Amino acid sequence: MDLFSHSWTALRATVAGLRDEDFERPSGCTGWLVRDLVCHLVLDAQDVLITLATPADAEPTVDAVTYWHLVAPPTGQDPLDALIPRLAAAYGEPWLLKFHLDDVGSAAGRAAGLADPAARVGTRDEVLTAGDYLRAYVLEWTLHHLDLVAHLPSAPRPPAETLAAARAALEKIAGTAFPAAFSDTDALLTGTGRRTPTDAQKAVLGDVAAKLPFVLG
Repeated sequence: MDLFSHSWTALRATVAGLRDEDFERPSGCTGWLVRDLVCHLVLDAQDVLITLATPADAEPTVDAVTYWHLVAPPTGQDPLDALIPRLAAAYGEPWLLKFHLDDVGSAAGRAAGLADPAARVGTRDEVLTAGDYLRAYVLEWTLHHLDLVAHLPSAPRPPAETLAAARAALEKIAGTAFPAAFSDTDALLTGTGRRTPTDAQKAVLGDVAAKLPFVLG
């Protein structure tokens, strides 16, 4: 629960500190500008609110790790991927996106803080505890924080503890441990295909290199 709050607060604070011109820079998500990514974060925050307000009586079907699935790399044909840039452009001014993320994002953060970790919630046709759901989102927030600052060298990076937690989660999901020589950031960016490993890194990765990228869905 603390890691959820820490990662989400850090991500929202970084968005709040962006300059208007930063919104037109590319993000680490292929084909999306920073403004598109911020718009996606608004929808993510809405998902958190919806899920925490959707109680379930059934036994949990997934946990914080099995909530995520490894899927094929995106082809660019997903209608939602095309919708996001249009929604982001409709905001017009960056301050409106900032305001909406702060408004909905603050509510999502408060809802997470008030949630009973043992309560069961439903989302994506699955049931899991609220605590596991929020732990799963630490990986989402951390990866998107890295996406946000991919081309913004002076912007704050994700907190060290959330990077470590996100790496551990990715390794469990993929069933593969990254070499100790890889920093948490290197493991996350390389592991999810956001960065192409160098020849030297491929040598260190060994057989793992052939399995990359690990795309989450």
